[in-house]
This record gives sequence, structure tokens and C-alpha cells, in this order.
Amino acid sequence: MIMKKNIFLTGGTGNMGWAGFQELYKRKDRFHIRLLARDSRKNHRMLDRYAEDPDVTVIWGDLTRYEDVLEGVRGADYVLHVGGMVSPAADYFPEKTLKVNVTAAENVVNAVLAQPDQDKIKVVYIGSVAQYGDRNPPRHWGSADDPQTPAKYDMYALSKIRSEEIFAKAGLKHWVSLRQSGILYPGILKVVNPTAFHVPIRGVLEWATVEDSGRLLANVCEDWVPEDFWNKAYNISSGEQYRMTNYEFETRLLNALGLPGPEKVFEPKWFALKNFHGMWYTDADVLEEYLHFRANIPVDEYFASLKSKLPWFYSLAFLAPAWAVKMFMKPYAFEKGMGTQWWVENDREKFEAYYGSLEDYRNITSWEQMRPPHMEKNLAKAEEEFRGNKGGVL
Repeated sequence: MIMKKNIFLTGGTGNMGWAGFQELYKRKDRFHIRLLARDSRKNHRMLDRYAEDPDVTVIWGDLTRYEDVLEGVRGADYVLHVGGMVSPAADYFPEKTLKVNVTAAENVVNAVLAQPDQDKIKVVYIGSVAQYGDRNPPRHWGSADDPQTPAKYDMYALSKIRSEEIFAKAGLKHWVSLRQSGILYPGILKVVNPTAFHVPIRGVLEWATVEDSGRLLANVCEDWVPEDFWNKAYNISSGEQYRMTNYEFETRLLNALGLPGPEKVFEPKWFALKNFHGMWYTDADVLEEYLHFRANIPVDEYFASLKSKLPWFYSLAFLAPAWAVKMFMKPYAFEKGMGTQWWVENDREKFEAYYGSLEDYRNITSWEQMRPPHMEKNLAKAEEEFRGNKGGVL
């Protein structure tokens, strides 16, 4: 009889956590899954169907309560710590985000260290690309070895840096930090909030699909993961073809809904010029070589599949004229406290952090200025081009 491994998963009702839970559940012949979830109506709708399943245990509790975390860690072979506050909630409640995420990390570590067999427990922490801070072309390549300098006002990034330090310095025998990038999932097509305009349209990001992210969480619990994988930090991505400029991302997102490109539905001034994380990875394939989690679906095919997973009425979005879409989006750019255009008149410090100066802002007069320059997405070619043109290093 096969002895099942006990997997403790936090954040199992979020995007990445839920995908991870589904992957683990497919392997329930080898895994028993224990989830910590807040006692909310939404979470009950997701998890009550597993109430009678002997391979799933749900702990209704809170990451900030040590006793709840301890209950999940007790007897675990693997701890997958995915849970915590993320955007957009993290943008609206920055101080709470810092407190919740750091407290959760402390609780997980302390619960592991409290176990008599702590050295056999393997701990996986999900970090973030936000830890690297503001990155814009031509400084748009990086690796897990890069310094961690959060963007100004990014309390979420600070919370992830401090949390990762807690795991790295705790003396755990087996820990790893997997720094998540932007996650592509069907719901991203319907997420609308002011933070979309905090992202420089000329910037870049190397995305990860939610399905790849779920396989990642399940594969890290397999016996074939080598010993030298542990006690390091890695970047998560779905590979080279998922390297996009933010302009390309917005274009694909809008096109998936049958809408015209950014020029038709946004004003160029709505988008910040700087102070936001995002980069392409020089070490994107390292994690794949260890955990073999990528489905390698062509990026345009993947975006097409996103729309098919939404309710039917999203297929009618193309009927909306561009001017109507623009009018719908405008209030988010001007939202009190969070909108980039609200900062222009009401929050000079944030305005300068995200735009630089009033002169820089006023100089934005057309989309031609905001479209990103050509940037080689193949690392070897990019290195050659960069060294040849700049005489520098990445």
C-alpha cells in the first residue's frame, strides 16, 4: 500500500492555489490535501463539495492565527504557502497587506519549526516579480540573483521581500521561494480597476499561465525533484513566448474580447511612465528544467482559449463602440486615491513617483510616444544586440 504524502496548502481558493489544488487532486492516489481557507461564502461554494472526500481536509481559519496554521502544518510532508493579500486588495489596503503577509510567513515558519520532524518537511513559498521593483527598457532583463528593491509605495512587494527573508533565514532544511509573475487566467479578461493604469505601457512582463502555475505546485511535491533544487529562489514563467511588452498584453487582452487596440479605448496619459515592476528573465528556463510544468501552448492560442471560458455574454463585447468602452474606462483613471489622473491634481508625491515630473506628463501627446520600442525577446540575440549597441551588460 502506498503511503500518501500530506500536503498543506494555503491560498487554495485563489487563482494559483486553486489550480494547484486541482492538480494535486488529480493525484490523490498519492497525496492527501489539507487546505486552510477563510470561512466565507465564496470559499464554501468552492470547497463544500469536497466535505465527504477522505483525501481532502479543509481547515476553516485564518493565516494570521497561529493555531490555524499549526493545525495545517502538523503532520505535513510539504507546506505550499501560496496564500496572502494580493492586488487589487493589496493596493487599497497596503498597511494591512504588509501585516497579513508577514504575519502569515512567521506563522508558517514557526509552525514548521515546532514539529518534532521539522527536517523532513519541505516548504514552498510563493514570492513575486514585484520584489525586483521598477524595471523599464532598456533595463528590462533580470534574474533571481538581482537586487530586491520594491517600487515606491509598493507595500505588497515589501511584504513579499520580508516574508521571503523569514523563510530563508529560519534554518529550515528544505525551503524554496518561487517568485510568481503575472498570472494569465480567464477572469483576467473581466478584471477592471485603476491599477491597470499604474503599469507603464512601454514596460515588459514575462507571464505565467494559471494552468502551468498549478502543475508547478503539484510537481514540486513529487519524489523526482532533486535535492539541489532546494534552498534557492526561482522565477516562474511560461517561457520565452510569454514575454510581452505591456502594450502587447493590452492589445491581446482587448482583441480576445473583440475590441480594438489600446489607442482606441485608452488615453496615453492614463498610463504611468515608471515605478512598476516587470522584466524578462535571463533564467526563465531554470525552474522548468527542474519541475517540467509548462504546457507550451502558443501564446495567441492561449489568449483565444481565455475568452471561451468566460460566460457567453462576453462574446458580445465586440458590439460596444470604441467610444463607449473609453467612457467606461475613464472613471478608473480618475478614481479618487487610486487613479493616475487623480494624482495629477491631488497627490503630487504619487504623481511624481509614477510620472517623474509635470513636464514629463505634459510631453505625452500621442500614442506614438507610448508604444514600446522594438525589443528582442530571444535572450541570446538580445544580449548580442545590447552589447553591440550599448557596450554594456544586461
